[in-house]
Parts: sequence; structure tokens; C-alpha cells
Amino acid sequence: MQAELGALEASAERAGLALACVYSSSDELVTAEIRARRMALARAARMVAAMRLLLGTTVAAAIVALSALAARAI
Repeated sequence: MQAELGALEASAERAGLALACVYSSSDELVTAEIRARRMALARAARMVAAMRLLLGTTVAAAIVALSALAARAI
């Protein structure tokens, strides 16, 4: 029983160490958070640019299709 208790305590201690913060100071943590936010904003900006390009291409294709239909009707 004592050996099991010792093993359980050692396991709990290792688990606690595994959950410890990987940053040595709060400045490192804040720096990492700022970097993550900037990366997220950059990804969002690229996504918006891609959506605008897709929308523009769709509009151009729709105009061409409507022009073809109008020309056929004349």
C-alpha cells in the first residue's frame, strides 16, 4: 500500500510539472500572445483578400453570362 501511495505521489508530481507554464516570465507570455494575435490578424486579412478575389471573379463571370444571354435574345 505504501509503495502504491509513493508511486501515486510521484505520478501526481510529474503531472504537475507537465502542466507548468513553458514561459519563464510573464513578459515572454505576453510577447507570445501578441505574436499569436498578429498572426491571426494576418491570416484574416489574407482570407478577406481571397474572398474579394473570388467575389470579383464570380461577378465578372455573371456579367459575361448575362451579356451572352442578352445578345442571344436580340
